[in-house]
Amino acid sequence: MDTYEALLAKARSELPEQTQKDDRFTIEKVRGHIEGSKTVIVNLKQIAKTVRRDPEHLLKYLLRELATPGKMRGDRTVFGSKVAASTINKKITKYASEFVYCAECNKPDTELSEEKGVSYLRCQACGAKKPVKRV
Repeated sequence: MDTYEALLAKARSELPEQTQKDDRFTIEKVRGHIEGSKTVIVNLKQIAKTVRRDPEHLLKYLLRELATPGKMRGDRTVFGSKVAASTINKKITKYASEFVYCAECNKPDTELSEEKGVSYLRCQACGAKKPVKRV
């Protein structure tokens, strides 16, 4: 009689290879460079489009979290100080957890709405509605 480990190994060898990724929603990393004492990001609008949020909302959040001045100039975003890309990526991940992912089902199928001066994150997948802080 085969051992459990042998049977498990046989079952795993007969499984088909996984052809799709687990995540259907991935946020790309920021791309940019440093110009003197400023940081220039070239794909922040793309990232905002991926998470289906207003680029100005995302920028306002990042400026507050990074405690730096900045603005959008065309497709480029310019921060008034040197900021590491890894720091910006962490803040974007934090933004997504607060303003994109549903607190109930953890899916990104949400939208921001405002009712009576309060912002809500409404999930289109499960119907959950949660108040979120203003940016």
